[in-house]
Amino acid sequence: MAAVYYWLPKWTGHMYDERLGKIHFWLSTIAANVLFFPQHFLGLAGMPRRIPDYNIQFADFNMISSIGGFAYGLTQLLFVYIVIKCALGGKKAKAVSWEGARGLEWIVPSPAPFHTFETPPKIRKEMLENG
Repeated sequence: MAAVYYWLPKWTGHMYDERLGKIHFWLSTIAANVLFFPQHFLGLAGMPRRIPDYNIQFADFNMISSIGGFAYGLTQLLFVYIVIKCALGGKKAKAVSWEGARGLEWIVPSPAPFHTFETPPKIRKEMLENG
C-alpha cells in the first residue's frame, strides 16, 4: 500500500486525497491491531493453531479477532476507492511529487510519457540531487 501511495501521482498524473489516505491508514492500523492482538491472548491461554474447531472458552477472543479481520477488509475498500478517485482526476501532480524523491523517474512529467526518453539521458550528480 505504501508503494501505491508513493507512485500513484506518477502513474496517474493526479494527487490522491491525503485526508482519505490518513483515514485509511488509521482505520487499517486499528483494525489490524483488533485482528491480531487478541490472538496473543489466545495463544497464551493455550489455543492450538490451525484447527477447524476450537473450544468454547476461546469463542470471545476469536469473535473479536474476526471482527477486526472484517474491519480490515472493509478498510481496503476505502483504499480501492482512493486509487480509483485519483485515477479519475484530482489536483494535478508535479513531476517531483514528494520531498526527497530523486532519480530519473522524477525528472519527467506526471504521468510519465509513453516513450520517456528518446535518447538515453546523461546522468549528472546535480540532476539526481536536485530532482
